[in-house]
Amino acid sequence: MDRAALLGLSRLCALWAALLALFPCGAQGNWMWLGIASFGVPEKLGCANLPLNSRQKELCKRKPYLLPSICEGARLGIQECRSQFRYERWNCLVTAAAPPDASPLFGYELSSGTKETAFIYAVMAAGLVHSVTRSCSAGNMTECSCDTTLQNGGSASEGWHWGGCSDDVQYGMWFSRKFLDFPIRNTTGKESKVLLAMNLHNNEAGRQAVAKLMSLECRCHGVSGSCAVKTCWKTMSSFEKIGRLLKDKYENSVQISDKIKRKMHRREKDQRKIPIHKDDLLYVNKSPNYCVEDKKLGIPGTQGRECNRTSEGADGCNLLCCGRGYNTHVVRHVERCECKFIWCCYVRCRRCESMTDVHTCK
Repeated sequence: MDRAALLGLSRLCALWAALLALFPCGAQGNWMWLGIASFGVPEKLGCANLPLNSRQKELCKRKPYLLPSICEGARLGIQECRSQFRYERWNCLVTAAAPPDASPLFGYELSSGTKETAFIYAVMAAGLVHSVTRSCSAGNMTECSCDTTLQNGGSASEGWHWGGCSDDVQYGMWFSRKFLDFPIRNTTGKESKVLLAMNLHNNEAGRQAVAKLMSLECRCHGVSGSCAVKTCWKTMSSFEKIGRLLKDKYENSVQISDKIKRKMHRREKDQRKIPIHKDDLLYVNKSPNYCVEDKKLGIPGTQGRECNRTSEGADGCNLLCCGRGYNTHVVRHVERCECKFIWCCYVRCRRCESMTDVHTCK
């Protein structure tokens, strides 16, 4: 075997080692792991070797140009989940590295049927919509581009017309459904059907959040900067704004019955006449106690978490530490300050020190 062949083989072995470390066997079928993959690794591995189920692999093979958008969608969802819950008792912890028999990326929460499960599924589905739609608008794909239904017409009386490149969110939602939604009829067992129906609903709630926050942007045209005519287009909101909406839906999520007959309904009998809306987040089981460590469920507890002594919110020491109190220690910071440019040619700075109180939960 020549030197080039040996080098190629060693690179292939290294790539497979990276795959096994990044995508543990317990996470097969869980596309969310793509959100923490190193840049370019999924493309090198190819659709057949990624942690996708058979339907997702087939779709990936037919549309390989969408793989970067799928990875970016997963990354968006994970990042926003961690951002929205960074000060909460459950802080959307993900497993960055894991042994081969590890649980899915989000651990227990991904299959627990709780409010946290609802948020994860919603934000990940929304991330996929957002990423794919952005790629369409950027011209990165041949089968989608701008929303062609909004390229003509407008309102002459109000002095505006459709133009520019409106985000084709409908294509993003179509792809998200095709990639994520698994038919309920293919499952067995009452509990699994309830959880799958819940997850499918929350996937759609995430997609609806992206569509609901579509906004109108316009650019003025006219003599000397006047706004005689406006060109307008529709664009998606920032994903941070979508994350805030989903966090609000999480705070007001609806508990459903663990029994499904023809459709899902609220758990409380006196509330069953209140309809469930397609943008509501649904859950079956109550959340566990995130205050204390539970190794069996993979819950780390809040001991050692940094808290804000003066805050009355979720990040405050009283709430985050669950009434156990907190420890205070002083951290010394050293940095360059009062820098001045000296002619010629260097910068002179002072060395400044500061002390900061840091509070951590007992």
